[in-house]
Amino acid sequence: MTDLIAKTAIDRRLADIVTPSIEGLGFELVRIRLMGGKTRTLQIMVDRPEGGIEVDDCARVSTVVSAVLDVEDPIEDNYVLEVSSPGIDRPLTRLKDFDMWEGYEARLETTELIDGRRRFKGVLAGTEGDEVLIEIEEGAETLTIGLKFDWLSDAKLILTDELIAEMLRQRKASGVIDESKYDSIEEQAGDDDEDDAPVTKH
Repeated sequence: MTDLIAKTAIDRRLADIVTPSIEGLGFELVRIRLMGGKTRTLQIMVDRPEGGIEVDDCARVSTVVSAVLDVEDPIEDNYVLEVSSPGIDRPLTRLKDFDMWEGYEARLETTELIDGRRRFKGVLAGTEGDEVLIEIEEGAETLTIGLKFDWLSDAKLILTDELIAEMLRQRKASGVIDESKYDSIEEQAGDDDEDDAPVTKH
């Protein structure tokens, strides 16, 4: 089965190296990509199994993963390690993601042409075996089609009001958001809104 978590051979090798440490901390690897450029960037996306990850969590994962990569040394060149949350319009990289986010809009892309197209936009309708079900608009009709998970090259949620509301609900339910802290808003110098913790590696 195709794994959208890690696409290339080096990504898969890196995933094998870092996954035990990430899971040991109680998180899941959502996606890993080693990007090119003047200085390479290793992007690691993690989440809690039940959702709701914070900046401090990303920093913890970054520290542990950095130590493991120092020992294994799988990347020859200098690189920057970035550990982040999946964000609201998150990538869908595992078959279970399509069940978890059933009822929400998503954009899927396939490796090969399927009925003359590669891009499909619609409402996720869960899974059936190894197929991802999605409701798409065809003229005046709404059709539910099945795409084999193996066919997918990319998949992510579309940012909608419903999705934002659900993410906020999840964060409140998991105790990530404490509404009592938000009676007044104070701005502090040096605050960073990004849920990532970059570390330069040599």
